[in-house]
Order: sequence, then structure tokens, then C-alpha cells
Amino acid sequence: MASKKAILLVAFGTSVPEARKAFDRIDSQVKAAFPGVDVRWGFTSGIIRAKLAGQGEHSDSPEAVFAGLMDAHYTHVAVLSLHVISGKEFQDLNTTARIFAQMAGGFEKVEVAMPLLLSHDDAVRAAKAVLNRIPRERKPAEAVVFMGHGNRKHPADSVYTVLNDALQEQDENVYLATAEGVPAIERIIPKLKAKNVKRAWLVPFMTIAGNHARNDMAGDKPESWKSILSRNGIESESILTGLAEYPEVVEIWIDHLREAYSKL
Repeated sequence: MASKKAILLVAFGTSVPEARKAFDRIDSQVKAAFPGVDVRWGFTSGIIRAKLAGQGEHSDSPEAVFAGLMDAHYTHVAVLSLHVISGKEFQDLNTTARIFAQMAGGFEKVEVAMPLLLSHDDAVRAAKAVLNRIPRERKPAEAVVFMGHGNRKHPADSVYTVLNDALQEQDENVYLATAEGVPAIERIIPKLKAKNVKRAWLVPFMTIAGNHARNDMAGDKPESWKSILSRNGIESESILTGLAEYPEVVEIWIDHLREAYSKL
């Protein structure tokens, strides 16, 4: 039987319409890099899929996409995880891909590309890309604080330390904190005060500028980063742009996808 190849793009998903535009950009960039190859999407979050269904929009889990591709007699699938680090969600996806690859009478081969930050070189490339997009009106004395997702219970959380070093090699007044990992924003405040920082730019270091960015980072609730900084005498300006909106960052993911696709 002739080979029939597909690419599966996997993300957590989002119900924020503005943030979902980033997925369209990734889709276009991937299709340009792999002309003629069928590209499908899977969202790992059941909550997001249910919300989209409530809005009349259909979306599939990665498992459903794999099953559909198998039924359509695809023989080879390259999977790109649009996660930032190789945390729990990436590992779950890897397990799912391995199970489908082992099914009798199914795919001949399934390859999973690594998430964004696989190596130190990836971190340096990503750091340069996001810092190049900071608005020109930002003054040197003003800090930039990136929000990563983080997971304090997972060893992959340590990747954010490498990323923070890569960012600070570019600009010593740039910091990275995480919403659910280490370091928390409270660890950054003393460093900002020590430099007498009065203004900071808040930027998500997440695939999309979804609920974490809009609520936990830039929102008005007391526990948001914006509010925490304000209570410490630091005003802030939020940039609601996700990593998927930077073509240079998406190119890192695509490089990982190229490597996986070449093994099919």
C-alpha cells in the first residue's frame, strides 16, 4: 500500500477568540513548510473542547484525530506538540502516540516532535525572538517580566531556569516567572525593587495569550500580576501576544517537526 502521510498539531486549546487567531498563524506556517501534506488539529483540554462545542464549534481530542486518520488509512503521522516544555501534557501525548503506533493494522509509523524548549539553543533562539518584539518605547530602566505556565510538581519545570538565563544574557532587566511553577512572581518583586524599577512590561511566555495571560497576568483581580506589582509601587503595561504569534518562535517548533517528519 502506498504511504499516506499527515501532520497532527496538538495544543491545549483555548476558548478566547482573539487567542485562537494564533493557531491560524501556526496552521499557515506549517502548511507553507510542508506543502501538500494534510494537517489536522487536536486539543488536549476536554474543558476547552466542551466550551467550543457550546459555541457551535467542533474540535477533536488527539485520540479522536488519530482514530480518524487510522480509519482514513493514513500510514505515517508526524505529531507536533505546541507545548513549551516537555511536561505532563507532552508526556501524555507521547504515550497516546505510542499506543496508536502499536495498534495492529494501523499506522506504519508515528513520530512525535519535541516541544518548543528542547535545548539551550532553543531557549536562546526563543529569548532573542521575544525580546526583539518588545515595543520600542520600553526604556532600559523598565523591566520586562515574562509569564511562563510552569508546574512545580514536574521536573521539566527546571527548563524555565535555563530560559531565564538566556533572557538575562540578552538583557539583565528581563525576568521570567511562572503562573504555577518556580519562580513565582513574588520571587521577582525584590529584584525589581533592588533596581528601583517603577514600570514593568508583562508578557506571556505561553503558546497563546489565553486566560492565564488575560486574567492571571493582566487582569484586575487582586491576585493578578498587574495587581501584585501595583501594590508594590510598580506600574505595568501588558502585552497580550502569545508565542504562536511570533513567526521566529513558530519556526523553532517547525524545525522540531521537520526532524520528526524526516523519520517517517
